[in-house]
Amino acid sequence: MMVTLFPAAQRGQADFGWLKANFSFSFGNYYNPEKIQFGALRVLNDDSIAPGAGFGTHPHDNMEIVTIPLEGGLKHKDSIGNEGVIQFGEVQVMSAGSGILHSEMNASATEIAKTLQLWIFSEMENVEPRYDQKAFNLEQDINKLTTVVSPHDKPELNSLWVYQQTWFSLGIFEAGRELSYELHSPNHGVYLFLIEGELEIEGKLLGRRDAAGITGTDSFTANTTQQCKILMVEVPMN
Repeated sequence: MMVTLFPAAQRGQADFGWLKANFSFSFGNYYNPEKIQFGALRVLNDDSIAPGAGFGTHPHDNMEIVTIPLEGGLKHKDSIGNEGVIQFGEVQVMSAGSGILHSEMNASATEIAKTLQLWIFSEMENVEPRYDQKAFNLEQDINKLTTVVSPHDKPELNSLWVYQQTWFSLGIFEAGRELSYELHSPNHGVYLFLIEGELEIEGKLLGRRDAAGITGTDSFTANTTQQCKILMVEVPMN
């Protein structure tokens, strides 16, 4: 098993006044040839959006886009008729497929919105664009990973789905807990992103917003040294 640490302090950064962003992978004006992607995971942006501000109408295609509010909410509007607010506690997916236009604005005129947005390469090109969102109560299932996004060909799972063999899991764990994860394919890897807290994996200590890329194994364990909120993204590596 190989565990590669990606410290939060080494992420790319941007400050546009209305937007403060941290980039886990090359994005916009930030380019690092060693941080282009992790398997099928192309983007993980950690954004703080000023009250009333946001991303105006812009296009996407052939990408699976997952948005996770950490604080506040975003107003979403797209070219296929969806319009509404995604709030903390919810997860949003958008399969851009053959092409979609959308906007994302801070839903509050007074409070900052903080979000994670991830882009995954689609395994099927030019599909019909689609959108969905769903609430998940992580506090109710503490010390457990909850699958929030899964592949389109796994309808039996009570989660959102996208056109890729990817699994997104979120969980809140108390200090002093061991968590175990089994991968769905030997050709997959896991990008573990520590939203809050502190944990140890294979002798490496991760703090708030640190990440670890885990490859070459079918399972692994980690131990929490503080209360943690964790995002696991399992993706094909080739």
